[in-house]
Amino acid sequence: MLDRLLSVLVPPVCLACRAPLRRAGEALCAACRVALPWLGARVCPRCALPVPCGAVGGVCPAWRAAFGRAWAPFAHDGPARELVGALKFRGATAAADVMAAHVAANAPPRLLRDASLVPVPAHPARVRARGFDQGALLAAALARRTGRPVAACLRRDGPRARQVGAGRAARRRAGGRIEVRATGPAPAVALLVDDVHTTGATLDACARALRRAGATSVGAVTYTRTLP
Repeated sequence: MLDRLLSVLVPPVCLACRAPLRRAGEALCAACRVALPWLGARVCPRCALPVPCGAVGGVCPAWRAAFGRAWAPFAHDGPARELVGALKFRGATAAADVMAAHVAANAPPRLLRDASLVPVPAHPARVRARGFDQGALLAAALARRTGRPVAACLRRDGPRARQVGAGRAARRRAGGRIEVRATGPAPAVALLVDDVHTTGATLDACARALRRAGATSVGAVTYTRTLP
């Protein structure tokens, strides 16, 4: 009853484009659902880019990364990009559950098998500004849908800098220092969870911290993958 009343007073809108929705309970409008930029099956299991991932230079961009595999359902474009933006910049925390649903329904089974979900930590200053950590929200939503445990064992500190538009080296410097919390050992099989895979610098830094703390296998799952 309360949901119906709220839908009359505050009509629901698409989380991506903010167009009015026909029915309460929907998250994306029909146009945005159709326009989602699925990456499909022909992606590199190491870097999550469409194959051939090494078309420019002939080498996979993740060949030296500390994570052994990575996957994302969507390219960082269109409604998928807008959904990420709704979560990070508009505080639409309901987007995390939509994103987790897409990941859980389409992720390669081997990626999730035996893994503990490790959220990629946002910088504490960004958490304070937004009121939440998007990686933690996404990992929690994915855990509810897959039954995999969450191991929030990473922390980030150091100076904060803007990462949008930065290259791999600059993003690594801008992201601050990432390490495993002293109170929580790294799981043996870890699956990093984040919203966007851009250059892979942050995922690599997280994977290296996990391996130093004893993880024997580290993978990564994100909602979107930025294409070259």
